[in-house]
Amino acid sequence: MATAELSGRTALVTGGGRGIGRAIAIALAQAGAQVAVLARSRGELEETVRLIAAGSGRAWAVTADVVDEHQVERAISAVEAELGLIDVLVNNAGTIGPIAPFAETASDAWWHSVEVNLKGPMLMSRQVLPGMIARGECRIINLVTGVAPFAYFSSYCGKAALIRLSECLAAEVRQHGIAVFPMGPGTVRTAMSEHSLNSPEGRQWLPWFRRIFDDSLDLPPERPAELAVRTLPDVTTRYQA
Repeated sequence: MATAELSGRTALVTGGGRGIGRAIAIALAQAGAQVAVLARSRGELEETVRLIAAGSGRAWAVTADVVDEHQVERAISAVEAELGLIDVLVNNAGTIGPIAPFAETASDAWWHSVEVNLKGPMLMSRQVLPGMIARGECRIINLVTGVAPFAYFSSYCGKAALIRLSECLAAEVRQHGIAVFPMGPGTVRTAMSEHSLNSPEGRQWLPWFRRIFDDSLDLPPERPAELAVRTLPDVTTRYQA
């Protein structure tokens, strides 16, 4: 894993209170960044901050719902006031959404999943991009797990749309020295995957999912965290010249 590559840089990880988000936040801190972690649950965020501090890193927790534009604006302003302008944004917050035949799915629950998985990264990116464009050499990483067209899982299609949004933004801001890209972390045992495994609807409609874990095809959260850090060395190029 890279070390001290991000010294003096500020990173923000959504969904940073547990699972993959927590692992990425810890890895970024180990690489030298000061890290803000954002989620709705302060208790989980504070545990992430404690773990980073135990490793002599600097972290700060901020609560917000990523689909609420006003909360996002306030959260970004608070992070920048505390840690400085954001150089690395990791849009990790997501939700599994309803697992059911499409025609039997409650429309509000279906759409909420799309909003969390697509609108959330859009609002976060829109808020940080003006400052990134002014400075250049920044990164946005969008987590895009589970985009295959599985039956009974249609509300997760927001992740597929997030891939295309990442590609469109990447083409637009490349001229400013900013990289935007989707990152697939593989299957990791998280609260979301546990829901697919053990909820009544998961057992009924996604029985194939258990084989990934039974056959040890899943990954520890540290693997995608390491991948995220490996994408970032160029962030500090202009500061090392």
